[in-house]
Amino acid sequence: MADRRPSAAAAERKRTAILERLSNRTIKPAASTATASPAFESIDFFLAKFSAAKNSIQSCIDRCLIDPSSKTELDQISTSKNSTQSGVDRCQIDPFLSKGELDQISNSKNSTKSSVDRCQIDPSSSKGELDQISTAISELETFIADSSYFLPSYEVRSALKTVAELRDLLEKATESLLPRKKFSFKNKPSSKKPPNPSPEAPAVDSKPIDYPAGFRDREEQVLVKDFRGEEGEGGEFSLCDLSSCEVYIRGKLRALFIHRLKNCRVFAGPVMSSVLIDGVEGCVLMLASHQVRIHRSIGTDFYLRVRSRPIVEECRGVRFAPFGLRYDGIEEEMRDCGLAEETGNWAMVDDFCWLRAAQSPNWCVLPEEERCGSVDISEFGESGSIGLL
Repeated sequence: MADRRPSAAAAERKRTAILERLSNRTIKPAASTATASPAFESIDFFLAKFSAAKNSIQSCIDRCLIDPSSKTELDQISTSKNSTQSGVDRCQIDPFLSKGELDQISNSKNSTKSSVDRCQIDPSSSKGELDQISTAISELETFIADSSYFLPSYEVRSALKTVAELRDLLEKATESLLPRKKFSFKNKPSSKKPPNPSPEAPAVDSKPIDYPAGFRDREEQVLVKDFRGEEGEGGEFSLCDLSSCEVYIRGKLRALFIHRLKNCRVFAGPVMSSVLIDGVEGCVLMLASHQVRIHRSIGTDFYLRVRSRPIVEECRGVRFAPFGLRYDGIEEEMRDCGLAEETGNWAMVDDFCWLRAAQSPNWCVLPEEERCGSVDISEFGESGSIGLL
């Protein structure tokens, strides 16, 4: 009977094949790491940069409030002042002091006055430093917002709490260094008339914020803007002080500003950077952007596609649903703006006024049975107002 045992050569080939499979198996995880998130999107990177910025801001506030060198100098001034006063008293008692002693007392007095002037707080300098600190805190808040899409909710809440504490410290420092003047009534109104303005003086704009071009001060109109025929993207655009209007915007935008809208419906194409919303009430907004920030808004539904988590602040009764806008060419525009993929961030809202772990009462996901679904705005005509509702 023939021997069925494998030959030595066959066994060697089998062992080599097993080793090759094991080698391929160990290589796969290394290849997968090549597609991992970049270092600047890691939690460790965020925590390190956030901690450094927080410590820098804290040091600046402490330096404004307590300057150890100033305290030492003030102690030296007090001692010098007492010594100078003693010399002045001697001048008054003893009229026969030598010229050298008189010169020494005079020099000491001048030196003390110079030191006192140097330790006086310069309001303009203090205000400049406090403004720089305020800007640094705002930049730190923006850094949190930009990083919120990859951070755990706990880290976002903790970072926002730290920012709130830094703002409280800045407020205390401002009150200490630049106290507000107390209000008091005047007995008699001034009878002087203000001087006539010079004809060369430019008129002062009463609007606090200079928004870019857009639709403003409209009521009960249908407003259409098409940026698709323009070279590149549509730049910045704004919607301000609209009431009971419908707005349809096609084409790419660089930024969109929405301010003081009431009972309006807004449908806009992709935005390459940010959408900033302030003071909307009773509206429906369908938007796609890398970042959406919503301030002081009430009873409004947002249909979003967004790369980072939407941010709400001082809002009530706002609801969120996925983006569903349609018109000719929007798919290509969404790809150009990096918004082709649905991230699900529309339902991961960060409420800057709610730092607890529980769900914020200020926003919720819009129930599916109440959503408007897909909206096609391909059939609207030329740019501008096209009539009344």
